[in-house]
Amino acid sequence: MARTDAGGYRERLLAGAVSCLQEKGYAHTTARDLVAASGTNLASIGYHFGGKDALLNEAIAAVFDQWTERVERALFATELGSPREMLERAMAELVDVFDELRPVLILCVEGYPAALRAPVLREKLTEAYARTRTAGADMLRRASGELGVELPIRPETLVSVVVAISDGLMLQWLLDPEATPDAREVVEAIATLGALIA
Repeated sequence: MARTDAGGYRERLLAGAVSCLQEKGYAHTTARDLVAASGTNLASIGYHFGGKDALLNEAIAAVFDQWTERVERALFATELGSPREMLERAMAELVDVFDELRPVLILCVEGYPAALRAPVLREKLTEAYARTRTAGADMLRRASGELGVELPIRPETLVSVVVAISDGLMLQWLLDPEATPDAREVVEAIATLGALIA
């Protein structure tokens, strides 16, 4: 199997799985689809992931992780700016990318009902959300330290709320893109709610 590792089969399988999930969905992706999309072989699925379902579960979790990394790159690619500017950059990578990431959004949404019936997938998604909260909290701690701002509540709580807003808007956008606010409007709404209840 040394040749398999050298050929990057694991990465190719993950990329192929993401592609299949976007095109066919979780329930309709077969092991043969995965082999064709990745240019690998059936044995490599078992060797690297233990089976088709485990590979699909890993691919869905990888999509969550990649999106979190994208937000982090956007936040720290330039000078931090104000906390509001940072939130606007984060929301832009969470909301204003819906059109670009439409197949990924569908993949994410289709993963939820499957996770309700598949404990292993539910565990993978739970872990992916936990990694997102941890990474987001680390970003907040880093930014607040650099800006000299003290966070009034646990950063994990703030991240959970931002993710919930993003997830909710994702669902709205898939159903009615024209009625879904963009990142600037979302931040304005959050600021307005904060002012009303302060």
